Amino acid sequence: MPSTLPDGDPVPVDGSLPDQAYVGSADRSLSIYLHVPFCATRCGYCDFNTYTAGELGTSASPDSWFAAAEAEIDLAAEVLRRDGDDRAVSTVFVGGGTPSLMGAERLGGLLARIDGALGLAPGAEVTTEANPESTDRALLDGLRSAGYTRLSLGMQSTDPGVLRVLERTHTPGRPLEVVRWAREAGFAHVNLDLIYGTPGETDTQFADSLHAAIGAGVDHVSAYSLIVEPGTAMARAVRTGRLPMPAEDVLADRYLIADRLLTGAGLHWYEVSNWAADEASRCRHNLAYWRGGDWWGVGPGAHSHVGGVRWWNVKHPHAYATALAQGRSPGYAREVLDDDARRTEDVLLRLRLLEGLPLATLGESGRIEAGLCAAEGLLDPEVLARGHAVLTRRGRLLADGIAIRLLD
Repeated sequence: MPSTLPDGDPVPVDGSLPDQAYVGSADRSLSIYLHVPFCATRCGYCDFNTYTAGELGTSASPDSWFAAAEAEIDLAAEVLRRDGDDRAVSTVFVGGGTPSLMGAERLGGLLARIDGALGLAPGAEVTTEANPESTDRALLDGLRSAGYTRLSLGMQSTDPGVLRVLERTHTPGRPLEVVRWAREAGFAHVNLDLIYGTPGETDTQFADSLHAAIGAGVDHVSAYSLIVEPGTAMARAVRTGRLPMPAEDVLADRYLIADRLLTGAGLHWYEVSNWAADEASRCRHNLAYWRGGDWWGVGPGAHSHVGGVRWWNVKHPHAYATALAQGRSPGYAREVLDDDARRTEDVLLRLRLLEGLPLATLGESGRIEAGLCAAEGLLDPEVLARGHAVLTRRGRLLADGIAIRLLD
């Protein structure tokens, strides 16, 4: 089941933000994240805020979610425009859950609502995730006609045994077929998500999945190490010894396999877990997160961040819809980040990027530590001499630990 929300300060009933959230807003990008909380089945490793029809019963539905999401988009426009902020939305990302279950008409309607309430910037990137099994040609044609520009497919693996362990329902070849349909529908940018480190997976099986993704002709691949979250079915299987987790060294080797094969195929890393064919193929929405942009998260359990103010919505779709139907913000709690917290996040996130972290962000001890990291082969010494901390391939394996060293 989904994890619990953190505590925080109360969110005002009208969703209003403190004055500090608007300071410098003209220099930050604005993005919208839309969370779809519905799935046909629950994968054993997943602790996202998602629900199957059996779990929800009659308490919520796609229609009630759609109406509530429209209301929250209007609320976002009201709150953001309150202090004269007239930024258009540069990126939209629909995630979940399984957005493809909602159909092109609903997803297109929400995009139109965003454009009407806040305005889409010229050339805005509009991405939706999709489950290969619930995606067909008609859906892709409808999404493209509605203005979606980018598709992200959850492939995870092409090995039947690995898919069974993950409890994924699609057949191994289905994501590759959907990639072809997406190209035919006019999607210039298509991503495939891969997971490595599934119990029982071999190097060869993971390499085969990478070769399949490359062969499909996508311009973006994301590869993430499997994280076994507490409370999931997989966590219970690991705890009882039914599923043995791979060692850290195995996970590091898998990452190196991914980097070698993807780089050799012309897909280059621009964030630790993401590879793209060129700059235009990079996910601008995720870059907005990593670079400290503003985003408003629409949907049950969605998180938002505007000008150092972070808040998160109530999780259950029924509670979410009820709040908005009553004219209240669906926010559950929030926190106002101080300068130290914002700087810490900036270092942790920017260090993961190919463009790296400006040394000016660091204090004197952090700059000294950066020099030591370069001497250890963890940061690129030539780039460091030009004023940026950029991870080497070995450094990418230890990114979080390096960031902590630079902050100490």
